[in-house]
Amino acid sequence: MEPILRATEICKVFGKAQVLKDVNFDILPGEVHALIGENGAGKSTLLKILFGIYLLEHEKSRIEIDGKAVVFHSPKDAIRHGIAMIHQEPLVFKDLSVLENLFAGYITTGVVNWKKLEKQAVKIADELTLNMPLNQKMEKLSVAEQQLIEIGAALVSNARIIFMDEPTASLTPNEVDNLLMIIKKLKESGKSIVYISHRLGEIKKIADRITVLRDGSLVGTYTNDELDTDDMIRLMLGHELAIKRKKRQRAASGESFFQAEQIGIPGIFNNVSFSIGKGEILGIAGLMGSGRTEVARGLFGVTPIKEGRILINNIPVKISSPKEAMRHGIAMLPEDRQALGLFLEQTITFNSTFSVPLEITNRFGMVNREREDAISSGGCINLQTKYSSLNQLVSELSGGNQQKISLAKWIIKNPDIFILDEPTRGIDIGAKEEVYRIIEQLAAEGKCVIMISSELAEILALSDKVLVMYEGKQSAELEGEELNEIKILSAAHDMTR
Repeated sequence: MEPILRATEICKVFGKAQVLKDVNFDILPGEVHALIGENGAGKSTLLKILFGIYLLEHEKSRIEIDGKAVVFHSPKDAIRHGIAMIHQEPLVFKDLSVLENLFAGYITTGVVNWKKLEKQAVKIADELTLNMPLNQKMEKLSVAEQQLIEIGAALVSNARIIFMDEPTASLTPNEVDNLLMIIKKLKESGKSIVYISHRLGEIKKIADRITVLRDGSLVGTYTNDELDTDDMIRLMLGHELAIKRKKRQRAASGESFFQAEQIGIPGIFNNVSFSIGKGEILGIAGLMGSGRTEVARGLFGVTPIKEGRILINNIPVKISSPKEAMRHGIAMLPEDRQALGLFLEQTITFNSTFSVPLEITNRFGMVNREREDAISSGGCINLQTKYSSLNQLVSELSGGNQQKISLAKWIIKNPDIFILDEPTRGIDIGAKEEVYRIIEQLAAEGKCVIMISSELAEILALSDKVLVMYEGKQSAELEGEELNEIKILSAAHDMTR
């Protein structure tokens, strides 16, 4: 069978860093072709080249569709050749409606038959189990819901090839199963899917072939039957996974330092209580929409707590804004790092030091560049961040390295309390290991850590105690012998009553 798309000797350089080195890749009609590798391996960069976001840089590099050479100057060229793309982070028009976002890329005339589009949208909504009004503004939706809308927008087109870059990173298990079923249907209808995911179980379920990239180079392309998950990990890392996760030994002092007493925000969540000592990690588990993120945002003052009280070192505090939260020694890593945690078009130095303006300026408010670079460099080295220069734009970094920069700015500020919302979302196995190491290091240094995660294994491996949320309510607080998978799942589905 001849490939529908063939790419040969693809190269890409950012500054002094060569991100792709002579990579060959092809896609067969009606197949699911998985693309795997650590963050920074070049997976997303390869897809961006094949989608026309980045231009070909070398004469030897070549893209062919149906055996004919093509040159993409923009995504419009790729779309005209039957390619659609689902991005790692949702790219949506937040001030427009669900319906407008579904068809935004495919409306080509001045007169729009909205009734016809609504009928098509209802069909897509049924396929994706979208449970929101078509006139709902995107800004009101969660990251997971926005991701589903972007997937729906790709289904609107008659693309023969669909690129999916971490499409399940923000989805619940039921939503993941639904998407995998949709992918199988697309494959059966003759569509070709290129699928990037760090969830290797998903890869085994749906991929026909698997291509592995490491440090910008092609390791190889294999059939699904040739690899198990251990093989994939070994090929991605170049060695066996050295660190096996296991539950850490509790390092807390035993004395409460950060405490919430029946806190709530009417209509969002209520009666949530917990207590954390220095050196302790509190995991917050629950299904998507259970109120996990809302509790974190309340603690950080994004949406201030209206009921109950918060105590730090046994002293009641009022937190009505993130500024007040920071003044009380609280830091928050948001779920959506690109929209809320980083200035993507600013440098690594700017992003890692903007939380400590007084440490990098003189008494006249002038920035000491040498001091700024020294602080930034120290933070990046401590977190083992991969970059070509401190002046590199954060947008050019891999997802895992972007997450490390998000963490670096807070670690440099040195708060007492860290709130981490999905700290490993959308990053690979190697980068996850680094984030785990950082979280454990923070606890070992006596910090209070609150970690929200959809990964149950992650919660069990790192947490000293776990708060479980269900529909805006605290359904359980577990620790010790009670801290196990069955108890968490039961509480997350409110099966404990």
